[in-house]
Amino acid sequence: MIRISLSRPLRRAAALALAGAVTTVVALTTAHSEPPGPDAAAAVPTDGAPLLQQAAADGTDLLPLLARGKDGHLWDYEAKGAGGWKARADLGTGYSVATALVQADISDNGRGNDLYFRIGGTLYYTAERGNDTKVLGTGWDQYNLLVSVGNMAGSAQPDLVARGTDGQLWLYQGKADGTLSARVRMKDSTGWNGMSVIAGRGDYTGDGIADLVTRNSAGSLLIYPGTGKATADAVLGTSITAATSGWKDYTAVVSTGDNTGDGKADLMAVDTAGALWLYKGTGTASAPFGARTQIGTSGWTQYNLLF
Repeated sequence: MIRISLSRPLRRAAALALAGAVTTVVALTTAHSEPPGPDAAAAVPTDGAPLLQQAAADGTDLLPLLARGKDGHLWDYEAKGAGGWKARADLGTGYSVATALVQADISDNGRGNDLYFRIGGTLYYTAERGNDTKVLGTGWDQYNLLVSVGNMAGSAQPDLVARGTDGQLWLYQGKADGTLSARVRMKDSTGWNGMSVIAGRGDYTGDGIADLVTRNSAGSLLIYPGTGKATADAVLGTSITAATSGWKDYTAVVSTGDNTGDGKADLMAVDTAGALWLYKGTGTASAPFGARTQIGTSGWTQYNLLF
């Protein structure tokens, strides 16, 4: 059995952070028989390839969607390649100990699906293959949101965006070893706590630079274009209104980048009935998303985190 080196370091870090109080996180393994998740019909891959590398092994190089249940279970959904997800695979339990979980493709020349995770105020990075968990620093409990957004400011690796409890938004540029550069304030504003969604995992405007997708208190969907600069208060451009209606009642909005294999970043949303919807990206700033397509009929509200 091939093991992925994610959960063992996570368990070790949890034990260090909580003095051994948490011991339930299990090692991530290749797929095995589990009850189906929402809309799961196809069999879980069992060819021995690590779960988080399955998309690359299939030749599609699409990122998976990871989902944490309210019971602390973590599940892996691999992209079908034309929109939607294969049956979920079980990655183990105990993940409620992490107050933030972020997926990033850094190791193995960008083909590894790695994790940043926070336990208490400490941020950790662990690669899918080959590296032990790294402690990146303390004080990360000053942030109420962490999200991976792709390359926003010119580095080769994906960056992290962190929202402070004071409403400020910060960019941490990623490095090849999973560590982060010193933070840069993204825009001179303290109003980011008014955004009920901050997401993104690619370019939505067609200029080759990763952007932020947000939902404001009125329910409008806004895109803040990345400028490609790691310059204080100039990381983001002027917002573009992508939609003024239809987004207010979604319980979750998430992106894993390109889900359909056309090279354009897409967006997904969960409605109050638990259905999952795909908004296919167009790569055009004036109309960044096509009409929604239902890719999951029920069950998606069982998760308290999609990333």
